[in-house]
Amino acid sequence: MLKRLSTWIVEFSKGWVALSALLGFLLFSIFVLPAQSARSEKETGGAGSPDTSLYYTPEKLYQLAGEYGPKGRKAYIRTRFTFDLIFPLVYAIFLTTAISWVYKKVFPSESFWMRINLTPLLGAGFDYLENISTSLVMFRYPSQTAGAAFLAPILTLVKWAFIGSSFLILGIGTAAALWGWIKKMGS
Repeated sequence: MLKRLSTWIVEFSKGWVALSALLGFLLFSIFVLPAQSARSEKETGGAGSPDTSLYYTPEKLYQLAGEYGPKGRKAYIRTRFTFDLIFPLVYAIFLTTAISWVYKKVFPSESFWMRINLTPLLGAGFDYLENISTSLVMFRYPSQTAGAAFLAPILTLVKWAFIGSSFLILGIGTAAALWGWIKKMGS
């Protein structure tokens, strides 16, 4: 099933698709992300967000929930199920199509390495799991939700590992494709 999904994404990822996804990612990052960050900071009293941390403890998550107050917690949950449903889609579509398009230039379509295009989907999946966990903690605060509070920091770390790896994979593939193009032009 994963091989079929990867193959479908590779076939779908034409140059114009990857370029459109890049444009969507850039526009979202320039216009939507800063406005949403400013709004979240205002609604949560500038206490920060677990989503943007690389790692935090369950105690820190509960501390943030307390600092947000009832209105801030409600705003945090609303953001996780509006804005944060869309943003993982935006970056996952960009990264999967870009990686697929670039890696098509480097590897044959049946290569095992082509399946690396699924890495951003793992990042988005862990992003959604993180959002569910942190929102559950915010919703139940001040009651303890030990399982969600324990999992949330792990999910955040794994999310960032997959997202960071995806950008690294894209950079490596782009360098390899450019190197192949330069070599081809030189011969």
